[in-house]
Amino acid sequence: MRSHKIQLLLAIVVAVLVSFSTAHAQQKAPLSALATAEATIEGKKVSITYSRPSMRGRKVFGELVPYNTVWRTGANKATVLKTEATLVFGKVEIPAGEYSINTVPSENGWKLIINKTIPSWGIPYKPEYEKTEFPRIDMKVAKTAAPVELFTITVAAAKGGGVLKMEWENTSASVNFKVKK
Repeated sequence: MRSHKIQLLLAIVVAVLVSFSTAHAQQKAPLSALATAEATIEGKKVSITYSRPSMRGRKVFGELVPYNTVWRTGANKATVLKTEATLVFGKVEIPAGEYSINTVPSENGWKLIINKTIPSWGIPYKPEYEKTEFPRIDMKVAKTAAPVELFTITVAAAKGGGVLKMEWENTSASVNFKVKK
């Protein structure tokens, strides 16, 4: 009788340890960590929340991220822009609010897509999303001085407004914007 109680107790302890180790294993940090780029420009906060994939020895643009195809611009969940002010990218006005960001990388220039639809996951980019896009915005492309291992988005104040920059591998894509007064 006593050995049955010990066996039962031992079985319970093993079950608890196995369930704890399984739960712990499922809580590993994602390969692409969550990040936020933010700046206060002319008194208004502009932020972008995104996941940061890593090169990990891979060729990124033209292979992992195909050219001339909508890219979720990061990893995992949709990349989200929040702005307290109306932003003006050239002739395109983006009212204060929350939007998803995608891009179309190419060798000679990128297109920035700001969309009223915020999907829960970053892919696929469905044809119906095009109906809620603002006009696509041209981005300047340049080579980085050194390879950039982790995809990085920055938002910073610049003369007359701000600049949104994305860097990864050996590519930098950027676009200037103004805060509408």
